[in-house]
Amino acid sequence: MRTRDCKIVATMGPASDPPERLAMLIEAGVDCFRLNFSHGERADHARRMKAIRAAEEKAQRPVAVFADLQGPKIRVGSFVDGQVMLRFGDEVTLEASDQPGDDTIIRLPHPELVESLEKGDILKLDDGKMKLTVTGRNGAQRTARVDFGGVLKNQKGVNVPTRRIPISALTAKDREDLAYALDLNVDYIALSFVQHPEDVREARALIGDRAGIISKIEKPSALENIDEIVELSDAVMVARGDLGVELPPEQVPIAQRKIIRSARAAGRPVIVATHMLESMVEAATPTRAEASDVATAVYQGADAVMLSAESAVGRHPQSAVAIMDRIIRAVEDDEEYWSSLPRDMTPPQDTTADAIALSARHIADVIGCASVVAYTATGSTALRVARERPRCGVIGLT
Repeated sequence: MRTRDCKIVATMGPASDPPERLAMLIEAGVDCFRLNFSHGERADHARRMKAIRAAEEKAQRPVAVFADLQGPKIRVGSFVDGQVMLRFGDEVTLEASDQPGDDTIIRLPHPELVESLEKGDILKLDDGKMKLTVTGRNGAQRTARVDFGGVLKNQKGVNVPTRRIPISALTAKDREDLAYALDLNVDYIALSFVQHPEDVREARALIGDRAGIISKIEKPSALENIDEIVELSDAVMVARGDLGVELPPEQVPIAQRKIIRSARAAGRPVIVATHMLESMVEAATPTRAEASDVATAVYQGADAVMLSAESAVGRHPQSAVAIMDRIIRAVEDDEEYWSSLPRDMTPPQDTTADAIALSARHIADVIGCASVVAYTATGSTALRVARERPRCGVIGLT
């Protein structure tokens, strides 16, 4: 039985591919692996899935797997010379086209994006390194002013924090990847760039009961609909990468806490992700700020914390998992953690099942139970008990 409440998610990649490395990651504390469908071929994901299940059987420890769909990542088109220099104060034209652009015109192969842009809208390019403000429209084109300049290369990402983009969270590629991932028997499907509840409903219609849905919260529009999105999802992820581009830096910690509280109120698991131990892509130890970041997520009530590049392409994937494991255990050994949980927890719903789950946690904590056993047909009873965070383990019997 596991002795740690907060789980560790590790992203698969070249650094974690060798079978012996995979076994060491599970031994170090990985509870769930992420297959990132933004990179690699489908055959790579099938090979990794097979390797994970083999390592899981050898370790005699259950390990979950989720497929992370790429989603409708908006990117600029190409340029005649492969890149352009955008200078502060320059005026550029935005146009929906697949043709190469230059230093005066940026082609965006997304007609729905260009059509939706209005004067005053902000575009952040290449993960926020450059910034444009729309100044006007000329037929199907838009003009924009360069507020932050830099070198813009082919196919770099575009974020529009000021506007909800009228596109589905599932692209044609996502639908094909989704069908493939379901055939691999993954446990969860992660939806990228969820903007509104309908995105989750659309995915649910395709997935049915073959896998759970993790909604990645990385758009301001998702925050506006957070409670309904959480209610429709099986779990949520605080995806701080794109969320950190869409929001001002000072708003990201506030958004993280809001998402965690909404998920806990609904009894949904919540994952905190992105740049948790980023320096360990190269360094053997994390910065103290990174250690504090992981600890803060645990104190706030996160059900899992996730490694991305650290385990996928980093030089020290096993050490990153081991250090994350130690940080989580240190927090969960702190009495302040346990005393703060009831204060921060949203009261359960006024139902018999929730009342029983809350009472079970109180009894278990008072008498020091070794575990709480929940008889359940669908797993919801065990999840309700786990939501209350008893100090002992929770066993679900079906």
